[in-house]
Amino acid sequence: QVHVVESGGGLVQPGGSLRLSCVFSGSIASIYTMGWYRQAPGKQRELVARITYGGNKMYADSVKGRFTISRDNSKNTVYLQMNSLKPEDTAAYYCNGGSTPSLYWGQGTQVTVSS
Repeated sequence: QVHVVESGGGLVQPGGSLRLSCVFSGSIASIYTMGWYRQAPGKQRELVARITYGGNKMYADSVKGRFTISRDNSKNTVYLQMNSLKPEDTAAYYCNGGSTPSLYWGQGTQVTVSS
């Protein structure tokens, strides 16, 4: 079971940047791979990016080249640096296990990209 607290969302203009933070806790196995997910109205939740304990990363095609996931294991925190934001990035962003996510999701943090 992964417990998370997401923060860093907000309103930003197209082309702008935001950095999301997720403070997490859980079993060794549950936090080995962490991921950022997002869900926009009318769409399924999608995996945006994930990172292993050792720093191996994977990105969705829609964000590749614009977003960067990272983690600080000493602080139990995973980050999502979002650059060149587009209106279609507007969604609620969630942090969870990247391979086997917990059935219980956090509050998420809202990212709105609009002019």
